[in-house]
Amino acid sequence: MTKILVVDDENLLCELYAEEFSREGYEVISTSDCEGLMEIIEEHGPDIIVLDIRMGEWSGLDLLQDIRNTYYSMPVILCSAYSSFKHDMKSIAADYYVVKSANLNELKHKIEMAIAGRKQVAEIDTV
Repeated sequence: MTKILVVDDENLLCELYAEEFSREGYEVISTSDCEGLMEIIEEHGPDIIVLDIRMGEWSGLDLLQDIRNTYYSMPVILCSAYSSFKHDMKSIAADYYVVKSANLNELKHKIEMAIAGRKQVAEIDTV
């Protein structure tokens, strides 16, 4: 079962994602603990991370950089209410960028794409 880690400071949004993604057959872990994020990744070993950008004093773009430094091939989807960050040079390190919406179809589609891409990389690595 594919495991998704949702990192967002909005608890209601985390609950919505957990409910929706669980229905799609994913295991969902959510956290707003940005300070302990790397430990959470190490402990739970997610397959994909859905990461907000603006989380109080934390920047998802800085967290993305930390993730990339340790888990280079971990698929990360930036999910923000602010489309302007799409053009920030730091966001280029993400696999996908989705603007938050009540309709989760685009986010679900990007998750499917990230899973497919990860499987392709795994197949190439075994050849």
